[in-house]
Amino acid sequence: MHQATVERLTHSHVRIKDYSANESRTLVVVLLTTLTMVIEILAGYWTGSMALLADGWHMGTHTLALGLSYVAYRLAHFFEGSGRFSFGTGKMGILAGYTSALFLGFAAIWMIYESICRIVDPVAIAFSEAIGITFIGLVVNLASVLILNSSNSDHHRHSHDSISEHHHDHNYRAAYLHVIADSLTSILALIALLSGRYFGWIFLDPIMGIVGGVLICRWAYTLLKSTGSILLDGEAEKDIRKKIYDLIESDNDSRIIDLHVWHIGSNEIACIASIVTGQNLTAEDYQARINKHFHFHHISVEVHLCKIESCDCIYG
Repeated sequence: MHQATVERLTHSHVRIKDYSANESRTLVVVLLTTLTMVIEILAGYWTGSMALLADGWHMGTHTLALGLSYVAYRLAHFFEGSGRFSFGTGKMGILAGYTSALFLGFAAIWMIYESICRIVDPVAIAFSEAIGITFIGLVVNLASVLILNSSNSDHHRHSHDSISEHHHDHNYRAAYLHVIADSLTSILALIALLSGRYFGWIFLDPIMGIVGGVLICRWAYTLLKSTGSILLDGEAEKDIRKKIYDLIESDNDSRIIDLHVWHIGSNEIACIASIVTGQNLTAEDYQARINKHFHFHHISVEVHLCKIESCDCIYG
């Protein structure tokens, strides 16, 4: 085989997506969240506000999770192209996203438990101080949301890939959900504190903690479901698989007898197909059909030349 042909057929298994901008934004948010977490925890103990204290500890778990997201980006860069991972480093971000979802869920459960305890055994709250600290935390959280959300705007302006339009950086999505959850708990805490300060509705402080915990549990479950499927090599969406069948079998001769299409990263998809055909077509011919519509990270095609007497069961 000629050297040029070999070079054309070989390919790399490194990540095809560049998340350097996401990485930089995540680092900024990690620093902001860490500072706010320290302030809110200290203020929560000082003022006696469960809503503020829950928000602070909740941000603590998010600081750890966001830090994990940043570490995942750094490790992915470090091992990129090392050859130590069969399909590249895309799943490092997925693993970080899955772990972040666990932190998110545990934080929510803790919030619900502590809030119930405060309903049973209320404590005095220094409303004026707690309101001021909570407002500062909310401003920082909203700033973090805007920082991370700028990536979504860039994505929609520049994304034209039929796959990437439906899938995103799960590691970044986990970080984004964390700051959204932080913003939600800050808003609920502020509502509770203002209600207690001006209307005497002290009971709202722990109730808002429960409401926030339930909503965050739902977000955590959604993230666990999507990242868990990728970590377990779950099959890609049905519309992608159907399109591949249509592309390969459009000549009314070729038949797919085995097909595997799965995510190996947030946006990266691998495809392995086994095809029976009566035509003189090569694996490269079928890959070209697929590449007209998809930009898979990895494609492997196996072609079996069909003899009429041995293929009646396939074409019949």
